[in-house]
Amino acid sequence: MIITKELEKLLPEVEKPARYTGGELHAVYKEKYAVHFGFAFPDTYEIGMSYLGLQILYKVLNDQEEVYCERLFAPSADMEAFLREKEIPLFTIETKTPAKDLDVLGFTLQYELSYTNILNMLDLAEIPLFQKERTEKDPLVIGGGPCAYNPEPLAEFFDIFLLGEGEEALPELCRVVAKGKEDGVDRNTILVNLSKIQGVYVPSFYEPHYNQDGTIAAIEKSVAEAPDHIIKRIIQNLDQTSFPEKPLVPLIEVVHDRSIVELFRGCSRGCRFCQAGMVYRPVRERSKDCVLRLANAQLSSTGHDELSLLSLSTSDYSEIEPLVKELMEMGREKNVSLSLPSLRLDSFSFKVLEEIQGYKKTGLTFAPEAGTQRLRNVINKSITDEDIYGSMEQAISLGWKSVKLYFMVGLPTETYQDLDGIVAIAKKITGLSYELSGWKKSERIHITVSVSNFVPKPHTPFQWHAQDTPEVLHQKHMYLKDQLKKIKGVYFTYHDHSQSQMEAVLAKGDRRTAKALYAAWKGGCTFDSWREHFHYEKWAKAFKDSGLDIAFYANREAALSEIFPWDLIDCGVTKEFLLSEWNKAKTEELTVDCRTACSDCGLTRLFDCAKERI
Repeated sequence: MIITKELEKLLPEVEKPARYTGGELHAVYKEKYAVHFGFAFPDTYEIGMSYLGLQILYKVLNDQEEVYCERLFAPSADMEAFLREKEIPLFTIETKTPAKDLDVLGFTLQYELSYTNILNMLDLAEIPLFQKERTEKDPLVIGGGPCAYNPEPLAEFFDIFLLGEGEEALPELCRVVAKGKEDGVDRNTILVNLSKIQGVYVPSFYEPHYNQDGTIAAIEKSVAEAPDHIIKRIIQNLDQTSFPEKPLVPLIEVVHDRSIVELFRGCSRGCRFCQAGMVYRPVRERSKDCVLRLANAQLSSTGHDELSLLSLSTSDYSEIEPLVKELMEMGREKNVSLSLPSLRLDSFSFKVLEEIQGYKKTGLTFAPEAGTQRLRNVINKSITDEDIYGSMEQAISLGWKSVKLYFMVGLPTETYQDLDGIVAIAKKITGLSYELSGWKKSERIHITVSVSNFVPKPHTPFQWHAQDTPEVLHQKHMYLKDQLKKIKGVYFTYHDHSQSQMEAVLAKGDRRTAKALYAAWKGGCTFDSWREHFHYEKWAKAFKDSGLDIAFYANREAALSEIFPWDLIDCGVTKEFLLSEWNKAKTEELTVDCRTACSDCGLTRLFDCAKERI
C-alpha cells in the first residue's frame, strides 16, 4: 500500500512514531467484512487509548462478523505537517486505510473544545467538512458521546448523531448500512432508514427557525419519516453486555495505562451542575461476580500491574466492601495495585486506602464543590461541614500529607461569602493539621485548592443560568488567590476563564455556531482543550466575523419558556423535572438520592428504576 511505504520514511522523523503504527497486543485484523468502520478519537493516541469507551466499542463492533472497526487519532503537529506536505490522507491505525475509503467514520464527542480537531481530521482525511457537500463515495460521518446531547454546533458537519449507549445501537446501525450497500440504495435512503433506529438523529432532516432576538422559534422536520424526538439508547443489563476481557495494550505510555473495569453506569445523587449525572441515568450495576471475572480476565490477558474501577461515584456501588476485599486479595496474588477513584472519604474508604497505599500514601482528593452549606444545598451536593472536617481529621491522623480540594466558582447564586467559605475550609484544615501534628512542620498536611469554572450544560437544572463573564471569573480567581496565599501550606490552582467561556458557548450553541467553529478552525484553532494551544483572540475573531455574539450563548440568562437547540433530544430526564430542580435550587431545597426515593425525573418511561433502589 502506498501509505505504508510513505510511512516507513516518515515515522523515524516524528515524535512517538508508535502513535501511528498499530500492532498492539489484541489489535484486530480482518479480511472479510461488509462494513468498514473507523472509530475516531479527536485527540492524541495517548489520550484516546485511555478512554474506556473506545475499548468497549472496538470489541463490540469487531465481534460482529460483518463489521471491521479500526482506530484513528488526531495526529500531533509534526505528523500533521508531514501528512500535508506529502499529501497523505488521514489513515486508520490497523491497516493504514485512508479514512475517506471507510463506510462509516465515527467520532466520539467527549469535550466541546475538541471540535476543531474533528474538522481538522476531516480535512486531513480529504472528506468534505460540510455534510451537504458529501457524495455517494464519502463515508457516513457520525458522532456520539456526552457532547452529542447538544449536537447542534456540529450539525452542519455530521450526517448522524447517536444518542445514548452504543453497544446495541452501533451494530444495528452497521446492519442498516450493510443492507443499503447490498441493495445499492443512495445515501439519503440509508439516512432515512437509519433515522428509524432509536437514538439516531439525522440533523439534515430538521430545520431550526429563529426569533428576531436570536432565540429559537421552532424546530421543524423536513423529512416525514424522521422521529419527533430522539430518545437515547439505554443498556438494560450490564452483566449481559459485551465488555473487553482482552483490551488493546498500548505500545507507549498513555494517560491511564492500566486495566479498567466499569462498576456501574449512572449516578443517583442529582448534583444540579452535573450533566453526566443527568444524561447517564439510570444507575445500573455490574454484579460483583461479573466485576471479579472481568478484572481477572483483563489482568491475565494484559500484564498490567494496576487495576482501576470506573464509575461516577465508586462508594455508591452496593457491594463495594466485599468487592474491594476480594479485589485486594486478587491484587496480592497477582502483585497488582488497586486504584479506587471517586470514593467518599468515610471510615470504610480510609480503611481501604490504608490497606492499598500502606506507608506510601499518595494524595487524597475531595470535592466539596462549594465553600458554604447554603451553596452546597443550591447545587444539591449532600456534603456537610462535618463530613469535610471529619474526613480531614481522619486523614491527618492516619498519616496523609497531601490533599486536593476541588471547588467550582461561578455557581448560581454564588456570593463572595461563598468564596470566603472556600478560604475558611482550607484554613480550618491547616488548623487541624497543626493541632494533630503537634506543630511539627514535617507532619503538616499540604493542601491544594483547585478551582474550576461553572459551565452551564444542556439537560441540567442549570441550563437556564448564565455563566459568569470571563472578567468576573478572573476577579474571583484573584480574590481567592489573594486570600489563600495568606495561609501557609496551601497551594491554589484555577482553570482558564476564557477556555470555560468557549466551552459554554459550544455546550449551549445552536446550529448557527457552526459558522464560527469553521472560522476558528480556518484561523488556526486546533487542540483547544490544551491550555498551551488555546487562543481566545482567534475564537473571538471567528465569532465576530461570523456575526455571532459569544455572550448570547454563554452569559445570558435563558427564559423559562425558551426553546433550546437540544430540545429534540430526549435524554430520559424531562425538561419539567429539570425546571423543578432549577426552582428548588433557588430556594436551597435538597432532592434526595433517587435510589432512596423516586424524584419523578421521567426515566420510568424508559427504564424500571425501582429495582435499583436501596
